[in-house]
Amino acid sequence: MTVNEGVDPDDFAHHIAELVRTIPKDPEIVRAAGLFTRALTAGGVIQAFGSGHSEAVAMEIAGRAGGLVPTNRLALRDIVLHGDAPRSELDRYDLERDPAVARTILDLAPVHRHDLFVVISNSGVNGVVVELATLVKQRGHDLIAITSRAHGDAVPSRHPSGRKLTDLADVVLDNHAPYGDAVLPLPGGGATGAVSTITSALLAQLVVAHTVRDLLRAGQVPPVYLSANVPEGDAHNLALEARYEGRIRRGA
Repeated sequence: MTVNEGVDPDDFAHHIAELVRTIPKDPEIVRAAGLFTRALTAGGVIQAFGSGHSEAVAMEIAGRAGGLVPTNRLALRDIVLHGDAPRSELDRYDLERDPAVARTILDLAPVHRHDLFVVISNSGVNGVVVELATLVKQRGHDLIAITSRAHGDAVPSRHPSGRKLTDLADVVLDNHAPYGDAVLPLPGGGATGAVSTITSALLAQLVVAHTVRDLLRAGQVPPVYLSANVPEGDAHNLALEARYEGRIRRGA
């Protein structure tokens, strides 16, 4: 067996292309957009959280060109940036497994009663995401999960309750990543070619696109970012951000 056997980049591209073709047909995307529209119409902000690589998907939702302005990104490092935890806490290998961290993140966040939460986790079983989802629902917020059902169904919860993110969300968006995330098997075991970030970002952008369409159909002007790298971008964006002063964080 050669080192290259079984690893074909074209196979990865074909796999992703098939998911890009099928994922937009998921009716849960329209349901998620309905929750976005309801929250924004009520004056709410979309609160997005993801740990590890899932934070990249939260960045797709909060504070990017073409995206919605009333969005806020929550992160593990908030316990240091906005709280009093020491910097060394962020070096803990098990930080995203600690349920207690979720309460701190949420308590430090600028959350209002009409805000909607999007929690992104490929596995959906770690302590922080499950505890955050639990607290969000206890406090009366709508919750959307972006996760892999295949992976989450195959592993036990790491939360003391035994629950998983999918048990708590009002809408579950399945990123269709396989167990273990990667799709190209390696000769000696394991795999390469991770799926979840690509498909989760697709889901996030589809929900935003449906939301913008719904707002336009309702006669509203969607609060959408321009790229900061076009001449009129800064003035446009700062004017919209001013409407949500103290409720959205931009930066680290």
